[in-house]
Amino acid sequence: MGERIFCKINNVDYDVVVNHNETLLHLLRNKLGLTGTNEGCGSGDCGACTVIVNGKAVNSCLYLAVDIDGKEVLTIEGLADGEKLHPLQEAFIEEGAVQCGFCTPGVLMSAKALLDEKSHPSEEEIRKGIAGHLCRCTGYIKIVKGISSAAEKIK
Repeated sequence: MGERIFCKINNVDYDVVVNHNETLLHLLRNKLGLTGTNEGCGSGDCGACTVIVNGKAVNSCLYLAVDIDGKEVLTIEGLADGEKLHPLQEAFIEEGAVQCGFCTPGVLMSAKALLDEKSHPSEEEIRKGIAGHLCRCTGYIKIVKGISSAAEKIK
């Protein structure tokens, strides 16, 4: 038996029935077709599934779908404004921070939450803000540079 929840995802209102043990990741990918959020480890260790719930970056593989009742969720699909990329997305492309792309949606969402909280983070703050993400391609230098560059664009 499921529970009916009401939430807003990427500025769209949803009225959906979820199971009590269903994760937010499962809801997004399998019920709503928002497949930009990736499943990596399934245990909260890699950050690939990061989304923003009420302004905070969370691992959607650990977050129960019933807990988004009455909340706002932002996924990678909601980051751009139509065809216009978010400054973070532009900076990641410009700085070469996107390689295989698997970790990128989660990193971008953590970076967005960080920049929403602190408009000009230091390199140390950026590294702390993305500490829960595993990237096998970039070595993080380009990712950090991309986030720093985006902070400059946003101001």
